[in-house]
Amino acid sequence: MARVVRAALVQATWTGDTESMIAKHEEHAREAALQGAQVIGFQEVFNAPYFCQVQEPEHYRWAEPVPDGPTVTRMRELARETGMVIVVPVFEVEQSGFYYNTAAVIDADGSYLGKYRKHHIPQVKGFWEKYYFKPGNAGWPVFDTAVGKVGVYICYDRHFPEGWRQLGLNGAQLVYNPSATSRGLSSYLWQLEQPAAAVANEYFVAAINRVGQEEYGDNDFYGTSYFVDPRGQFVGETASDKAEELVVRDLDFGLIDEVRQQWAFYRDRRPDAYEGLVQP
Repeated sequence: MARVVRAALVQATWTGDTESMIAKHEEHAREAALQGAQVIGFQEVFNAPYFCQVQEPEHYRWAEPVPDGPTVTRMRELARETGMVIVVPVFEVEQSGFYYNTAAVIDADGSYLGKYRKHHIPQVKGFWEKYYFKPGNAGWPVFDTAVGKVGVYICYDRHFPEGWRQLGLNGAQLVYNPSATSRGLSSYLWQLEQPAAAVANEYFVAAINRVGQEEYGDNDFYGTSYFVDPRGQFVGETASDKAEELVVRDLDFGLIDEVRQQWAFYRDRRPDAYEGLVQP
């Protein structure tokens, strides 16, 4: 496993249809591979609009099985082509009536490693997700990939520290947080929560946000995607707040051990004293 991992993320504008949206991400991935990227992640439900701005049954049409649906199958082919690990967030249907906000993780050889299902489901104006998604029931997996141990936390999850910690306890070195968050409601938290999580749990975080306005509501997705290191420092600049962008950065995984030895947060945890945290 390389100590320095070249990682990528994509913040994208909605094209108007699934086929062109997937094709656009494939081109971004190929460009990332040309730049030497070894892992890439896409935004929340990347192959669809953020339809949760409304509550309409027509939007169940965006759902597909994972891993055997058309999008994940296509992304497995892309991973084999580019030699990259790919984090693929989609709207998953498991069976009739069982729908999840999911991210599949695909290894660099195209093998399907597993999925993460979003645990925390919002139900507020512009983010009517409980209408569509059941709460995640697949735990907090960390995937042993060609670049190291990769976890996923999705959008609204980021407001809850427990999952960040569990991913760290499960060995994560890099956590992708695909999101769809808009100006106003909690935008000031965007550059606060993920760096704080990276510090508290001493790993790298890739924070991905959509960008632009879409057809189903007034949400103005503000991009500014970024990578942040275990010291809470941005790795390079954040992405644009208005334009689509591919971000490629070098992540020094050696920093993880350095920070954990210096700050020793895992050593000084007190799980014996935390029982009350999990009481209803």
